[in-house]
Amino acid sequence: MQLSTIIAAKGGFVATIQPDATVSDLVAMLSEHGVGAIVVSVDGRIIAGIASERDVVRAISVGVEALQQPVSSIMTTHVYCAPPEAHVDELMHIMTDKRVRHIPVTDPDGALLGIVSIGDVVKSRLGELEGERAALLEYITQA
Repeated sequence: MQLSTIIAAKGGFVATIQPDATVSDLVAMLSEHGVGAIVVSVDGRIIAGIASERDVVRAISVGVEALQQPVSSIMTTHVYCAPPEAHVDELMHIMTDKRVRHIPVTDPDGALLGIVSIGDVVKSRLGELEGERAALLEYITQA
């Protein structure tokens, strides 16, 4: 399955936050949107980084004063992105090898189109496996 199919099903909304917003603002947005990561972007289109719950935990492990720091101080700047035509299998490898749980989907110019989480990938793969199981079951019972 291609990422464009997943984005079409779940929608293209991506929560973004400004790099100069505070980590406290980030925590509020993560909670508000019920997501594990938020794309950091000045204009909501071009990716400057990504900030996850994991980044927040690492930051506050040295002190709660980190909540007043800018998001840019804790965000991951090397963001793995994928085009809409990428396949879920490719994403599974990237997520496993690079130990990332969220991959933004971007157009050829780097503009943000959506985001895919590990949960989206697992759900997609389970759907594919269920379809294969049903097809095999039908084949066996008709023989």
